[in-house]
Amino acid sequence: MAAVHVTVWDDRDRLGGGRAPTASEAPAAPAAVPALFVHNIFTWGSDPAYGFAGQRPLADSRRLLLMDRRGYGDSPDTARSDFDVDAQDIEGLLGDGASAAGFGGAHLVGHGNGAVAALIAAARRPDLVRSLALVQPSAFTAAAHHPVVAELLDRVRDGAPGIPDDVTPEQYLRASTEGLGMAMPEPTPRRLRAVATSMGERPVWEARIPLEPIRRAALPVLVICGTWEHAPAAYREHVGLPLVAVAESLTDSLGGRLLRVPGYYPHTQEPAAVNAALREFWG
Repeated sequence: MAAVHVTVWDDRDRLGGGRAPTASEAPAAPAAVPALFVHNIFTWGSDPAYGFAGQRPLADSRRLLLMDRRGYGDSPDTARSDFDVDAQDIEGLLGDGASAAGFGGAHLVGHGNGAVAALIAAARRPDLVRSLALVQPSAFTAAAHHPVVAELLDRVRDGAPGIPDDVTPEQYLRASTEGLGMAMPEPTPRRLRAVATSMGERPVWEARIPLEPIRRAALPVLVICGTWEHAPAAYREHVGLPLVAVAESLTDSLGGRLLRVPGYYPHTQEPAAVNAALREFWG
């Protein structure tokens, strides 16, 4: 049994009416390889605000598996969220979830910190990954040579202030959204649990991300990032510019394709563009 919760979306039967084709109809196309999605901080797999709810239309042609990382969504609590543990969970789902549908592996999609875990899992088990799509990956250590990223890493490693013990998840959520000029989602218990987990998450600048196994396996790679031109200035400067640099660096390092879309949360702000790119990428 999987250690984490997975939301499964598969609308093929519903959209097809749930009936068998008649003799006059063309035979059904071969079943499509499933896709596994791994979310970022403050969220969970099926969340409309920051998760992958906008990708639901893709379930019309394949099975979508939306993982809730430990401490998020409907997955069990964890003492500390950790990208290496998440990668282990991804490996299990790539084997178990896809095999249950009759496949060896799946397409893998990761956003933010979830993309870090996806990269680590793909490096460990490239045989289980049909393709790798990275949405604004927070893989800073894989692009440490870039000046903007190097500056960020120096800043956080040299004593960036931690979160004070008396800061509540709601206060942290407000500071991380309204404090940067963005709308704050409703602070429901589910959201605040996700924020609390994020507050204690292992920093992604501790991640060791081996890219060579991914290159050696010649995995198809799609990197998606926002253009950030209309993002709040502080958010763009401190977060956006390093994320764009990471996206560009990983595209070059992995021989991938880079898709730029307007905004700063590509899959939620521009779901149609992202979904069209994923359909084409998966074939």
